[in-house]
Order: sequence, then C-alpha cells, then structure tokens
Amino acid sequence: MAPPARDGRAFGEGPLSRVTQVVHWFVVVEVLLVVATAPGLAGALLLAPDASNLPLYALCAVPAGPALAASVFAWRAFLADRDADPAREFLRGYRLDALDALRTWVPALGVLTVLAVNVAHRDVVGAAAAFTPLYAVLGAAVLLWAVRVLVLTAVFAFRWRDAARLGVLTLLTRPRATLALLSLLVLAIGTAWVTFDAVVVVLASVLTFLLARGEDAVVREVRERFVSPS
Repeated sequence: MAPPARDGRAFGEGPLSRVTQVVHWFVVVEVLLVVATAPGLAGALLLAPDASNLPLYALCAVPAGPALAASVFAWRAFLADRDADPAREFLRGYRLDALDALRTWVPALGVLTVLAVNVAHRDVVGAAAAFTPLYAVLGAAVLLWAVRVLVLTAVFAFRWRDAARLGVLTLLTRPRATLALLSLLVLAIGTAWVTFDAVVVVLASVLTFLLARGEDAVVREVRERFVSPS
C-alpha cells in the first residue's frame, strides 16, 4: 500500500499525478494513432492535391478506420478506469475491432469517393451543378453513419449488420447526438481546411477523446435497449 501523503491522500493521488496521468494518456494515444495511420499519411504526402487523385486519397484513408475504432475503445477504458494502460487498451481495441472497422470504413470511403469524383468532374460525368448540395448531404450522412458504426463496433460485440442498422437508427432517433457528431466532424474537417492536415493529425487524440465522450449517450441507450443483461 502506498504511504499516505501529508494531506491524507495516498502517493500518486494528488492533482499533479492526475494531470500527469491524463497527459500520458493523450500522448500515448496520439503516438499510437500516428503509427497506426502512418502508411496512409505517408502516401497522402506523396500525392499531388489534384481531383484525379481522389481514389488514391481514399486508399490512404483506409488505415484511419481501425485506428479510430481502437482509439474509441481506449478512451472508453480511460473513462472507466484512468489507471488502465493506454497502449494495452489501444492495441486490444485494434486487435478486436480492426476487421469490423474495415467492413464499415472501406465501403463508406468508396461511396464518399464516388460522390467526390462526381462533384469534381461533374462536367465529364454529366452531373448538374444543382446536384452538388445533394451530394454534400449524402456524403455527410455516409460519414456520420460510418463514424457512428465505428463507435458501436469499438464498444459492443454486435454482428456487423446489426451495428450497421443501429448506426442508422441512432442517427435518426438521437438528433442531438447526431448534431454533436456532425459538429465534431465539421470542426475536424474545417481545421484541416483552414490550417493544414497535419494540425488534425496532431490533435487526433483530442478529437477522438471528444468523440468517445460525445457518443456516451448513444452508447448508454444502445446498451439499455439492445444488450441483454448478463
């Protein structure tokens, strides 16, 4: 047992220790996120910022799906027990959720790529300019669904098709949570647009923490309504 401090707290329970622990979590999750997405990040850096490279950009974004699910898994562990090991929780989440995350993320990227190509080359594909807002709405809906399903995949052991259906259901029945998720995605995309993509990478651990916290109400509802008590 740790010796008590002069103020009655055990060693390691003071404010400085708690702050250090939180910083440690953010640093470790950030490093692991960068490592997990490094192949895609390296590929994206080599691509010219041209619309013809949109499919290649989508390919570079593939590693982000499993990394996002693993980070949510780790942050859920952090919210339950701050003494947990961030590296162990992240790697455990990656091992458990990578396959299901890819089953969600890859098709979503495919749809987003088709929509983006249609907007970028609308003169070639014959798409009217009036369709651009529709494509934007569809793209936002697909991205919201994909991120929501990644969160559910990270927390629950549902079959993928059940998680996909719950993703749609919760987007429609939890408008406040959906709006909060949309706001977070707009913040991330807007930050990359106004500054540099690297800024979003540097803030990845913060953004994924906000995602895990923001989706807590949805997770609680799904657990109460669709998970049988053990």
